[in-house]
Amino acid sequence: MLAHQGHACHVDSLRRLPFTVALENFCRTRVSYGARNQGESQMRVEREQPTLGVTPNPRWVFLSEVVSMTVVSRGFGGRFRRPNGEVTPPGQYVVDDFPVLTAGPTPSVTLDEWDFSIVDETGSLAAHWTWDDFLTLPTESPVVDIHCVTKWSKLRTRWEGVSVDTLLDGVESSADFVLAVADGGYTANFPLADLTGGRAWVVYGYEGEELDPEHGGPARLLVPHLYFWKSAKWIRGLMLRNEDEPGFWETLGYHNYGDPWREQRYWGD
Repeated sequence: MLAHQGHACHVDSLRRLPFTVALENFCRTRVSYGARNQGESQMRVEREQPTLGVTPNPRWVFLSEVVSMTVVSRGFGGRFRRPNGEVTPPGQYVVDDFPVLTAGPTPSVTLDEWDFSIVDETGSLAAHWTWDDFLTLPTESPVVDIHCVTKWSKLRTRWEGVSVDTLLDGVESSADFVLAVADGGYTANFPLADLTGGRAWVVYGYEGEELDPEHGGPARLLVPHLYFWKSAKWIRGLMLRNEDEPGFWETLGYHNYGDPWREQRYWGD
């Protein structure tokens, strides 16, 4: 199991750093809900210090100690519509727009700063790409339906990016699980099988355009067979793991797996 080096840390003050630094800033989250302000949930996020089997670098910058933040953005909606012949998971309605749901501010990153890494279950760096390197990898253009846990679905969305199968090609590992790590302190957990076999991509294009930052640009994970929170925005790497561990939203009560066809929205579903 890959361990981590870190202090108590919190989500909305992550500085722009290489992915290897973001790995060191990752830690488990404990959440207690505080007062509600104008209808928006406020939460206090605190994180335990996990153990990490790598040597700290003095350049690494850790997250601040306390944050109070809005859980999700507001002001989105959509009317129920089910086109002829289209099948959506139970409880979903179809939208034509692309609602934005975010915890905390949108991270700011330049392409010169962006990189993507894969760390194996021993803690070793198994693969690494700069932005320019990443753009040289074979691309795919999946057209998929996406389903948000808040019950909207958007059909036949078109993306451009790199298959996770391509990214893992040549990486030797016996891991059964993956933790996706993203800017802003976000993580998402998966069985490895759910990111392979043509089921997941790291995408940087949407509908023929560069992926907008509010939708996860420069690059986000795309795992369309699971609820869309699993498709982590602002992704910076994958950590291969021998054991599963809940990610950011999973620690806040969202389902550990998130199958929309089984309505696995929250723990206990």
